[in-house]
Amino acid sequence: MRPVTLALALLAVGSASAANVTVFAAASLTDAFTELGRAFDARTGNRTTFQFAGSQALRTQLENGARADVYASANAAQFGPLVGRGLVAAGQTFARNRLTVIVPKNSTRVRTLADLAAPGLRVVIADRAVPVGDYTRRMLAAVDGAGTYGKDYSARFLRNVVSEEPNVRQVALKVQLGEADAAVVYATDVTPSLKGAVRVIALPTRFNQAASYPIGVVRNAGSPQAARAFVDYVLSGEGQRILRKWGFLAPR
Repeated sequence: MRPVTLALALLAVGSASAANVTVFAAASLTDAFTELGRAFDARTGNRTTFQFAGSQALRTQLENGARADVYASANAAQFGPLVGRGLVAAGQTFARNRLTVIVPKNSTRVRTLADLAAPGLRVVIADRAVPVGDYTRRMLAAVDGAGTYGKDYSARFLRNVVSEEPNVRQVALKVQLGEADAAVVYATDVTPSLKGAVRVIALPTRFNQAASYPIGVVRNAGSPQAARAFVDYVLSGEGQRILRKWGFLAPR
């Protein structure tokens, strides 16, 4: 976690005038980064603001000239091209996540993964371009490959999809509002505010997908020193404790 580097960065930022730090972050980070940002600002005197959305939407904004200081993505597929174009500095993985299935709390229609392919079910997932949508399709490919529920499981599952959302929080909201019988989200999206409305269907480990989250400083950052300090704070012991509190797994 580079405690010496972190301490020097925080000291340097804290001794200068407060900086404004804009962080573009994957929607699944909303709760964890909101708390983390408050703690960072309290330590440094900086003012951190966040824009949360699907990683693919944030990538497009950065490619089109949007100004930000830090980018945190839910997968390397959206992060890597920005590094390749020189728009974001090479990043580090700061957290990992896993998939889970959620259903309305009082529903009895879905009890296992097999039930998601039953005719007439309303399933919501994320769009293919969204990291969680990509992970969902990888999960389906793994199920097909195993043949546990039939080689055509993914085809039957996808026939039940009634909506493909632009970010994972919109996916979860569909179940919360009673507009879906099931949805695939990250484990961390089952937040305290959602737990009372849903029931979790665990995915077998052999089919689940490990999501890795990279973070880096945007090349045209208006406050590069403060941006680096924010990244260091996310990687620090304190930042990692906040991420674990919200269900994220430590980076490998």
